[in-house]
Formats: sequence, structure tokens, C-alpha cells
Amino acid sequence: MTTALNKAALDQIFYEAHSAHAFKKSELSDAQIKEIYDLFKWAPTAFNGQPARLVVVRSAEAKAKLLPTLMPGNVPQVESAAVTVIVAYDTQFFNHLPVQFPVYDAKPIFEGNPVAAEQTAFRNSSMQGAYLITAVRALGLDCGAMSGFDAAALNAAFFPDGQYKANFLLNIGVADPVGVYPRNPRLNFEDAVTIL
Repeated sequence: MTTALNKAALDQIFYEAHSAHAFKKSELSDAQIKEIYDLFKWAPTAFNGQPARLVVVRSAEAKAKLLPTLMPGNVPQVESAAVTVIVAYDTQFFNHLPVQFPVYDAKPIFEGNPVAAEQTAFRNSSMQGAYLITAVRALGLDCGAMSGFDAAALNAAFFPDGQYKANFLLNIGVADPVGVYPRNPRLNFEDAVTIL
């Protein structure tokens, strides 16, 4: 067992972290994106399958392609963010299993079973996405996750061959205080947790 993080670290990642809905003008460098990835990649996934695929939307051209797929209320968030990451999943992730999980041949579990592959890819890319949020916050940046988009339109625009599918979007940058709202209440322990 390792030492627990100190309060300042816990505050930064959890207690004081808020979803950002507006961002100050800032940029995210390739080096910063790689630093985020170097933390994100350690997320646990079934069979070490790592189905998440990240598309970092940074250029004006890429943002112009993304904006029409959003609910209107989410457009300003994407426009102001340094980057918006499309957290997608690879429906053919199992093709990497012989290398990623050499313990035994897990590829046949998913090959030819699109329902199992889809469920596993979606579930595990969601876990990876949670690690992405944690990595961003750990590195001192702000972020805001979004599910308010037309998935079919986004997939058609960015993943026309159908192999990748969008899970959710994550805006990253430096939060503008006008877009950081008071925290809404969380469920009490007794309402959310059952100990058997």
C-alpha cells in the first residue's frame, strides 16, 4: 500500500474541482497533451483492452466540424476551450489483445460477438474517460465533460468508417470563473451505498 495523497492534492482532483462551462483564452501544447495521455493510459480495462480512442479537437477547422453536432447550449464551451477531446471507443479493440494481453488468447471472446465487443468497449472507455478527467485535474488544468451532442452526426463527421464511436466529450483548458457554477448536492452515503 502507498501513502494517501495530501489534502491539497485531494482538493485539486476531487473536493474543490468543478466542471468548467467556460474557459479563458489559453492553448494546450502537444507536450501537455502527451503528458495527459501518459497519466490517462494507466486506467484499468478488461483484458488490458484499452478501447478508448482520443481525438483532440484543437484547430479552428476541427472545431468547425464539431460545432454543428452539439446541442446549441454547449457551443460556447467548445469554442472557448483550449481543446475538446472526443472520447471514443474502438469497436475492434480486440484486434490489439494479442499484444496488449499476451497471457492468453482473449480475442475470440469478442471477435464475432459484436454485442460483447460493443458493451465492453463502451464500459471500459468510460472508465478510461474518468481517468482522463483525473489526469487533467492532476496536472492543474480544468475540464468539463459533455454528453450533449448528436452522436450519429459526430460519428459521421469524425468516424465515417464506423469503427470508432463517440462516448462523450471533454473540454480542457483554464476555467473562466463565470463558467464555474456552485456545486450541486451529492447523494448521501446512505442513499448511494449498500454494504452487504
